[in-house]
Amino acid sequence: MAVKIRLHRMGAKKNPFYRIVAIDSRKSRDGEYIEQIGYYNPKVHPADIKIDKDLAEKWLKVGAQPTDTVKSLFVNAGIVSANYAKAAKEEPKEVDAVEAAVEAQVKAEE
Repeated sequence: MAVKIRLHRMGAKKNPFYRIVAIDSRKSRDGEYIEQIGYYNPKVHPADIKIDKDLAEKWLKVGAQPTDTVKSLFVNAGIVSANYAKAAKEEPKEVDAVEAAVEAQVKAEE
């Protein structure tokens, strides 16, 4: 089961409020989540962000992948460094290259 850390939308129409949750990547945006890590309210100025640092670090250590928006919230909260966010953005390119190499290897063996 691949776990993502992403936003779960709540609130009224045109008045969004988000929970930051750990969720199975196959579930829908507002589907049942595993654990709530914090919340984010973009409608107040400045934006209201509360993140449980211990829970966020726990999920990152077990391999949960944060979305780009959640990564930026983590950087602003000081949970992860900006270098981590940059490295995480570059990682999928490397994974794609490895997958392409594996597919080429399999085709060559056939």
